[in-house]
Parts: sequence; structure tokens; C-alpha cells
Amino acid sequence: MDLNGRQSISIAVLTENQDDVEIINSALRDAGHAAHCLWISTPDKLADTLSAENVELLILNCDRYKDSIRQVIKQKDRYNPEVPVIAMQETADETKIQEAMQAGACDLVSLSLKKRLQSVVTRELRALRVERALNSTLQSASAYKRQLRDHMESSSSSIALVQEGIVTDANDAWLKQFKVRDKHELVGMPVMDTFEAESQAALKGALIATIGGKWKKGEKLIVKSQVDSGDSDEVHLEFRKFDLDDGPCVQIRIAPQLKVAEEPTKLVHDALKRDPTTLFYHRAQFVERITKRLKRKPPQGTHCLVYIKPDKFAEVHDKIGILNSEEVLAQLAEEVRKRLHPRDIAGRFEGTSIMVLLERGSARDAQVWGKQLCAHIAKHTFEVGETSANMTCTVGACAVNEVFGSLEEFIAATVGAHALGKEAGGNTSFLDESGEEDTKQREFDAIWVKHLKAALMDGRFRLAQLPIAGLRSDSVKMYDLLVRMIDEQGNSVLPSEFLPAAERNNMMKNIDRWMLQSAVEFCNQNNADRVFVRLSRQSITDSTTALWMEQTLDAHDFDCSRLVIQIPERDAAKHIKQTQALVKHARKLGIGFALEHYGVDQDRFQILDILKPNYIKLDGELMHTLMTDSHLQTAVGNIVRAAQERRIKTIAERVENANAMAVLFQLGLDFMQGHYVHEPEVVLQEAEVVAASTLAELSAANGI
Repeated sequence: MDLNGRQSISIAVLTENQDDVEIINSALRDAGHAAHCLWISTPDKLADTLSAENVELLILNCDRYKDSIRQVIKQKDRYNPEVPVIAMQETADETKIQEAMQAGACDLVSLSLKKRLQSVVTRELRALRVERALNSTLQSASAYKRQLRDHMESSSSSIALVQEGIVTDANDAWLKQFKVRDKHELVGMPVMDTFEAESQAALKGALIATIGGKWKKGEKLIVKSQVDSGDSDEVHLEFRKFDLDDGPCVQIRIAPQLKVAEEPTKLVHDALKRDPTTLFYHRAQFVERITKRLKRKPPQGTHCLVYIKPDKFAEVHDKIGILNSEEVLAQLAEEVRKRLHPRDIAGRFEGTSIMVLLERGSARDAQVWGKQLCAHIAKHTFEVGETSANMTCTVGACAVNEVFGSLEEFIAATVGAHALGKEAGGNTSFLDESGEEDTKQREFDAIWVKHLKAALMDGRFRLAQLPIAGLRSDSVKMYDLLVRMIDEQGNSVLPSEFLPAAERNNMMKNIDRWMLQSAVEFCNQNNADRVFVRLSRQSITDSTTALWMEQTLDAHDFDCSRLVIQIPERDAAKHIKQTQALVKHARKLGIGFALEHYGVDQDRFQILDILKPNYIKLDGELMHTLMTDSHLQTAVGNIVRAAQERRIKTIAERVENANAMAVLFQLGLDFMQGHYVHEPEVVLQEAEVVAASTLAELSAANGI
């Protein structure tokens, strides 16, 4: 307030000339506004001002400020989207006003028309305050109605209210659910005490996300509760935020679960198909099921077979006895089960061995899955009665491949990979790669090369986008761009089928360049703030990539700040000098850089200091056990903190459900992508018109 009782207006004036601030301040005071003008001379000062001051209006001198209207609005929206932006130029005709408003400004004014400036400012301030008052009223009314509608005691559902992790109230149904005799025994206690340790990270993340407005309405968190009898029970939790007088709280409701009674005969038949120790399928049933599954290609990725067998199990057998050794196998199977997807198929193959058909993004993902299992088993203690034992295991992995003429050959290759792992000392995950030099592989590659060349020349590649969602903020629209191929009959070909052949036959560079050109077109056609395009090992090691990228982007007059190139951490580490040179050149153009498939199998942050990425993408294979593995949560937390110290944004790959999102939120990650966010969607159907001629030139230049 000023001395006359008028409400002071905080206005940020974006200009390199301080005289503009004095002119605007004088004009507004003449109109009766108690203006407090803040001078913002450079873009870096804007963020500091918006975070520290309650700014009600931005006035941007387009002639005397570095950033455009669009850039200013993006920066402003990260702090307060409702604050209006008024553009200012030396002259303001109808055409310029229209252009400014299309860019996002509320209006365009001229310093030469003082009265119009005063009128526009008055109008926008009035509109802002009316909007704020309306939003406040609606929010209060809505919260009140929700409290009346969901009044806890009138509900038959189990409901509790939680503030800052502490139970503040619970209805009778909740007390009955958890066998609590009196509400006073529960109120004031941490809500975490009601649930199993393996569920607590996800629960904590869900509570934080709900308070932050990031929990989806109707989304359910699956957790294990700890009832008074000591038994655990799986429950589905729903979360809603309430704004009460003493602060925000979260209502937790146990969602009812429909239980369909199965016929006793069906249960008996199912039990007969399974091994009583591991509860996995018997060998014959397992083979029958994977035979059917392998006839259908997965919608994403590829099928991988893994063969798991304990190392030196005879020593465990001798230590704990014949009968107890089966119990150890049962516990091993349970640890394997925790790491399976719903569509994975597991069976007890022979003796102490377990075989699993996985659906994963690539063969490498299956190997990483095996490594994580080996590391976990090596640290796990198997307890039977008063006896305990430790052991390790070895995993052989093999991806389905055209070189295998039968299931017998596929299984033999997987068992062979396990044998090679044993020869290497055991306690490891070994990937079968023998097919790459096989004669039959070369024959199939020759066919694929022909198809790939034809697809490049005919423009039969498609671009697909996978949104990257913000865990903290949605102010930046980001997309991961993927490639799809269409065969001559118009059918879609999965990347897992054609990309390995392209990599083996030095054709990935052409596909990478098609992707970069299509990314430019995608940005021109869509309001994307940032797109991620992956580069293969061939592009990294090709000395012409950087120059080609610069020339192509310059030719399209492309805003390079909208592009992020991403490289797998393994390739970047293997070709560190070439990656460093490419990233250095890209940064000069304004292009961002991301390391993808970043794992936790080593505490190695040196590569972050060398390459200084803007983003790191956490390996998607970690998502499958992150929800329940406290050691993995600690490792991921260490990565997040290391990234935050270096001002690197973190992205989680392959987030499939609400439980994973909740844990990621609690661990402090910034973004996520995967089926939980959105399925990949083809977005450039007509890209061939532009890309075909360019690709023809690329193909000719590379001898295709």
C-alpha cells in the first residue's frame, strides 16, 4: 500500500534502457496506479525476480530486450502462468498488434500513445484480479462440497486423513480394516506404520504427489498393508487433496476390489500345471505357452529367453539338507517372480534351473535384468527355520532371432549363454551374441538391407512421438521421437526387427539423419518446446555428423534450443572422445544433450563431469523392481542427487504404472516417459514427401 491507501502494483519492465522504466512508471502514476516498477535488463534477471517478487504484470519492450515474446512467456509460465504480458514497440499498428497477440501477449502498445498504455494496463490488472478472486471462490466452494460429499463417517469405505505423513482422522471402516480397537490408537501415528516396508517408498511418493497436484484422479496405488495379526494384505489406495483451515491434507481411501470366485475344478487344473516348489509352470506347460507366445510379436521391443541356475547349489544342499534345499529354491523363485512383468512366462525347466520368456525393449535389457537379479541374489540371505545360506546364480540370455530355425535352437543358445557365464566364473548375466557372425544371420541381413534401402528411397519411414511428462512441472512440452518402418504391403515393422540389421550393416547413420530432419518438421508442425532424437554409434564415430547437423539445421532456420540429441551411456563411455567432440559442436548451436539408459550398476559420475549432459535418462529396466527394492531406491537417489549437484535434469524411462511414478516422485526425479504417460503415437504420416528426395541424396552419397 502507498501513503494514500492505494494498493501498490508490482510491474516488471523488460528492457535494456532504464529510461523506459521511468516513462512507464510516470504514465501509470498519472493514471492513478501506485506502480512499483522493477527493471529487468537481461533474461537471467527475470527468473530471479519472478521467484522473489509478487509480480502482477510484465511489460516487454520488444525493440530493446534480448528474448522474444514467446521466450518471455515460457519463462514466466514456470513461475506464474496467470500474470499477463503486455508487449511494447516504437510503433503499434493493427498488424503488429495481431502478431504480438498470436505470440502470446495480451496486447501491444506504443510509448507514443500514453493514454492507450494506461488503458491497457488498467484493463489487464482488473482482469487479473477478477480471475484470481473467482478462482479462490471456486476453489473454496469446491473443497467444501467435496468434504460434505465424502464425509468420512457416512461412507462404508475405509478412509483416513493424513497431514505431513501423520494420521489425523480415520473412520470406523478404516479401524476395522486394520483391526484397531480405538481411533486414539491410530491418530497421531505415522501412516507408514500401517504398511509393509516394501510399499512405503511408493506410499510416501503418492502423498507428496497428491499435495503437489500431480496425482491423477482415480489412479490407484497397490500396496501391502500390515494388519494387527501380522499378516499382510494387498490393497488399492486412492488419494485426494483437501485444503483445510490448518493446511493441506490427503484423504486415503481403500478402493473396493472385485473378487471373482474361481471354480474349484479350474483351480485344481491350474495347480496341476505348476511345479509345487517354485509355483512356476512345469517344463511341458512352459514350453507349450512360450511356443504360442513366440508366434505373436510384442507391440514394443522383443522376446528374450533367460536361463537361471544357482551356482554351486550342491554346497547349499550339503549345508541345509535335502528337504530344506527345496525351500531355498522356492525362495529363489519368489525373488525371480518379484522382477517379472505381467506378460512374462516362467517355468521350472530342469533340476534347479528356471527359464523365463521376457518381453523387453532389447536383448541388452534382458542382460541388465539378469545382472540385477544376480546382484540381488548375491546379497540375499535364504533362511529356512534356524538355518541360513547364501549363494549366487548365473543367468544366460538370448533374444529371439531369425537365425534360430526352431525353439530347440533358441533354448540351446540360451543355455549355451549360461554355460559361457559359468566359464567366466559365475554370478553374472551373459548374453548370447553368437548369431551375429552366423552364415544364416548374414543371409537374413542381406534381405533386411534390401528392404531398408527400399524404405529409405521410397519414404516408408514414420516418426512416432512419446511424451515426456513433468513430475514437478508441466510447463515444458517435451517428446521422445521414435522411428517406425512400413513394409511394401503397408504393414508396420517394429524397430526391434529392422534396427539390429541396420546397426550391423552400417545403415543407422542414414536413419539417424532421417530422424533429425523429421524432428525439424515435427517441431514446425507441433507446439513442442523440446524433442529428443537418439544418435547411433555410427553417427557418434562419423566425423561428418556434426557439420551435417549444423548445415541441415541452418538450412531450415531451426531454433536449435528445441532439439536434444541423446546417446546411450554405454556408447558414450566407449567412444568418449568422439562423443565429447560431437556434444561440444552441438552445444555451440544451442542443441541440448542427454545420456540415456543410465544405470546403477556402477557409482560412476565421472562421465557426467566429462560430458556435462543437460539430461540423464534412468535405464527403463530399473523400473521393474524399483518400487520394492530399497537398495535400488538408494542407488537411484544417489544418482538424482549427483545430477542435482551438477544441474542435470533426470528422466525415468519406461514408467508403466502409478506405483513407479509415486516412487520416482519421492526420489526427486524431474520427468518420466512410458506407457503410464502415453503410448507411442505416429505423428508424421506424410513425412516422405519432404524426406524422400533428401534421403535419396543421402543414400547416393553413401553408396546405397
